[in-house]
Amino acid sequence: MKQNRFFRSVIAITIILLGAALFLANIGLLSWQLNEAWAFIYPAFFVLLGLKWCLGGIKGEGGLAVGSFLVIFGALLLMDRFDLLSFWFWDFYKLWPLLIVYLGFSIFGTSTKRKKNYSFIFDSDKGDKTKTAGKKQRFPIGDHNFQASNWEVEPMDLWNAVGDYHLDFTKAFIPDKEIPINIRGWAGDIRILMPENVECKIDAHVKAGDIHVFGQNAEGVNKEVFHQTPNYKDATRKLNIQLSLKAGNIRVDRV
Repeated sequence: MKQNRFFRSVIAITIILLGAALFLANIGLLSWQLNEAWAFIYPAFFVLLGLKWCLGGIKGEGGLAVGSFLVIFGALLLMDRFDLLSFWFWDFYKLWPLLIVYLGFSIFGTSTKRKKNYSFIFDSDKGDKTKTAGKKQRFPIGDHNFQASNWEVEPMDLWNAVGDYHLDFTKAFIPDKEIPINIRGWAGDIRILMPENVECKIDAHVKAGDIHVFGQNAEGVNKEVFHQTPNYKDATRKLNIQLSLKAGNIRVDRV
């Protein structure tokens, strides 16, 4: 099945590029000599195929590293064709530092692989969705909202590369137990609204950015704020919230 999808993608991209080349030739932007056209077509093919794989990687299907490499490689070849820099096909070996970049991203990923028996909820405004307990849910890019009326709070362990989280616990159904909430990300904002009658423990960290938790503020580099309500230890219904961002803002308010 994957092979069929791959060949279908190759055929589709080839047709797209052929049509684009004919169109550019008809309006005089490209000379339709096969050897000249080919110099533009195959780098564009790499870019389009790489974008296709990147999209699949964002959806959790894998191929993000290979896709991003193809996009960069094809883009450099196209820049050479437009005389923006000098880069030929056999210069691909110059891209070896990308292996270090990919290694760094993989370390970010493996550092979050802690085994927890959680179920995960996301995009509650579009209907409640849950994942099987024991799996870690990761969102590469995108915003995620928990603001639907009477959405049910369950243990969460969420990671996002780039994007915002908005959680409104004033609209939620919160069971009578301690519920762990763990949200991490590279860049973005986390906004949380807490009701007055729910005990909570907030442990917030940012590498670079701002934190505002119930009037406690911290701004700058490597900042953290910890807040625990007075009756947290004795309460049966309570939220244990861990928040961490590489860059961004965290704000928790009561209403």
